[in-house]
Amino acid sequence: MRILMLTQYFPPESGAAQVRLKELAKGLQGNGHKVTVVTAFPNHPSGVIPPNYRGRWRMKDEVDGIPVWRTWIYPVQRGRFWKRLLNYFSFVFSSFWGLSKAGKQDVLFFESPPLFLGITALVYGWLTRTRIIMNISDLWPESAVALGLVNSRWMIRAAEGLEKLLYRKAWKISSQTEGIRTSLVQRGVPEDKVTFLPNGVNLELFAPRKRDEEMARKLGLNEEDFVLIYAGTMGYAQGLESVIRTAELLKDKQGFRFLFVGDGTEKPMLEALTKEKELSNVSFVDFQPVQEMPRYFSLSSASIVPLKKNKLFEGARPSKMFPALGSAVPVIYSGEGEAAELVLSSGGGVVVEPENSEALAQAIIELKENHNRREMGRQGRQFVKDNYTWSQIIQRWLKDLGI
Repeated sequence: MRILMLTQYFPPESGAAQVRLKELAKGLQGNGHKVTVVTAFPNHPSGVIPPNYRGRWRMKDEVDGIPVWRTWIYPVQRGRFWKRLLNYFSFVFSSFWGLSKAGKQDVLFFESPPLFLGITALVYGWLTRTRIIMNISDLWPESAVALGLVNSRWMIRAAEGLEKLLYRKAWKISSQTEGIRTSLVQRGVPEDKVTFLPNGVNLELFAPRKRDEEMARKLGLNEEDFVLIYAGTMGYAQGLESVIRTAELLKDKQGFRFLFVGDGTEKPMLEALTKEKELSNVSFVDFQPVQEMPRYFSLSSASIVPLKKNKLFEGARPSKMFPALGSAVPVIYSGEGEAAELVLSSGGGVVVEPENSEALAQAIIELKENHNRREMGRQGRQFVKDNYTWSQIIQRWLKDLGI
């Protein structure tokens, strides 16, 4: 079957969505399907298009044997919401060129958010009579409204209208979490229309490995340090300022080191807060290619995965949990709901109340003193091996789709 993936985000960009979509494309190819990707020029999260892509309007590319058509996008660093809208809509319109080059397909799979990309999908589906799969990794605009990121009434109404139209017109809707799937059914979407496509992990890449001494020297980490890694987007939803407060609580205790690997809108604030509090136990590293991340996990004693305290996030399932579990690194989940249940059932981590810096500090101290920490890591890896490898996830999803 010919499957066209339409997404604003794709490697060589770094990020959870990019990793997930590439693994999906590779998995679909491995199951005998012909996959083509239409995406934007790399620009996320830095807002800078790399030199080898700069100055072009469109081009043919290839990622790990996957044919990719790239089109122009208005790149945005950190800025006002209207600039973000320009970023979204520039690709909404430019991506039609990529769709025209990809030719006739059997299925169009598009990623939301951004929800506005559904406009492109609807037009393409109508013109070519192609079935549409809407993949929802975050309910939008609901999440943006709940976080206070969007407050324009006309924008909210327009987005909700588009959302309902897409739910009606899509052949299938795939959800990244059980919470999203439940919400869709409660909104009246037929249950047999909704499939489950959760995050997973590449266990060949993320596996227990020997401590990377070269990387340890580069980061100034000693062998006896208890390293807490946060790896991923540093956005508003993560509430990472509470982790900085935890680092402050532990700054006078020997051997605790906090390593933030990634980028995002909140990173300048977090760096400023670290400097203001004179925290020598906190370090920041820019976004790294996914192939480099096992080196950082080899130095990590535990992985911190936080979310803000908000009912919306009770149905969340942060992707950053899975590489840590696959690497046999215990997870400290600061949150509630679906992800908390997953961490506890895995046996590979502990759960604390979200945005509670004192509880997080206590959990870190207790984990350091826990002599069964290695067994916890082993159980976490076995859990994802049994349930969340990409091959398992994709085969189950294809079975649900009937393709």
